[in-house]
Amino acid sequence: MKGCGRILAVADEIPPVPAQQFQFVRAGDAPGAPLEWGKDEEQVRKAVSEALNARNVAFLLGAGCSSRVEEGKELGVPTMGPLAKEFCVVPTPTYDDDLELVPPPAWALDASDVEFLGKLGAKLEGTEYARNLERLMELLHSLRFVFTRSDKPEHVERRVKVETLIKKIQDFLWERCTNGAFAHGDGAVLKLYESFYRKLVMRDRSLPRPWVFTTNYDLFNERAMDRLGLPYANGFSGVVERRFNPATFRYALAEQLDLSNRKWSAVDGFVYLCKVHGSISWTEDDHGLFPVRETWPQDAPNKVMIYPTPAKQNSSLGSPYADLFREFQSHVVREQSVLITAGFAFGDEHLNNIIYQALTIPTFRLIIFADPDSPGEIAKLRALNDPRVWIIGGDGPAVGTRAHYFDIVVERFLPQRPAERIDDAVKLVLETFGRKTNEGDDGI
Repeated sequence: MKGCGRILAVADEIPPVPAQQFQFVRAGDAPGAPLEWGKDEEQVRKAVSEALNARNVAFLLGAGCSSRVEEGKELGVPTMGPLAKEFCVVPTPTYDDDLELVPPPAWALDASDVEFLGKLGAKLEGTEYARNLERLMELLHSLRFVFTRSDKPEHVERRVKVETLIKKIQDFLWERCTNGAFAHGDGAVLKLYESFYRKLVMRDRSLPRPWVFTTNYDLFNERAMDRLGLPYANGFSGVVERRFNPATFRYALAEQLDLSNRKWSAVDGFVYLCKVHGSISWTEDDHGLFPVRETWPQDAPNKVMIYPTPAKQNSSLGSPYADLFREFQSHVVREQSVLITAGFAFGDEHLNNIIYQALTIPTFRLIIFADPDSPGEIAKLRALNDPRVWIIGGDGPAVGTRAHYFDIVVERFLPQRPAERIDDAVKLVLETFGRKTNEGDDGI
């Protein structure tokens, strides 16, 4: 018994595990301690819920929203960092069960590719190119620009090699956007998008319908709304041949309430979806007035996606991107507008410029789900000390999670649906009365 008492005494001395903490940065608020999960997230949810009641609400979803890693496995589409790490390595030879050599993917780099880049001053090992695929694309497009305009014979051969490398990266990005765990039965990312749209469409029908802008090429948004039966406008019209027509963004969906008096009411749950960098479902043909078409299924790399290049800003000036960016600008600069960003690291200058322009409007609010201690543009926005700029992020409720990841944003910070609130109320009743009942049983 003395040994048991000693063990209990030692156990009593073990310090409690500190609660996971996150930050809600709002300039103008008195600085305080970080918020704790389990007791403080409700105040953030109420603040976000109040912001979502603004007249004009828009979301900007970046690459981080389509990436979800569980137990070291990517279930969605990786962000630029992991993509670069995978692409910028010459694959080691692998063999099947019959000891036959398995050929590498068509997009894989070989030793000659790495040697060629090294001679041009672009070593892949231990450089920024191995950490950010966008930097490598910028370099290759710059080299192609130089070699194309050079009259030296040796530059002709180099241009062909550079174009081959660009094609490999494009094919690699295409495969990662179309062939992942989500394409082979895993529905984790798709279910997260479904939950997002269930909460998004709770807005009062008297308010304008919400807009979702995304830089992602994937189809998680469309598939989620299709499965939920939510109607949406994505800039395309037609049935057999769906072609891009920016006029569809001016349309609204309404139901007729009175046949005799022609009374109409806006349909609940309608969403405007704007893919500012294109989509894997878009392709081009020679149809003059409406040359961009939406195709199903996606069986080959198309020509419409804006791949990460230094010309991305210039690419956004042509059709259909001029129309898409005009929609983004039009909606964030309106009076009483709220823009909520998630999975977006402010790495796109053309989008940043529009957001900064919106900050000149007094009634505009910007809610950023990101690490408040991030460098770069987020640090600059925080340094503005602007009460209209909120930054929410930090540690998540469990070890290894982050408060600004899309799953935590959807599950913990967006307003709860009525059914969720009822479920929580029932759970509280069971916990409260169950605890009292157990305490009474102990006393009998």
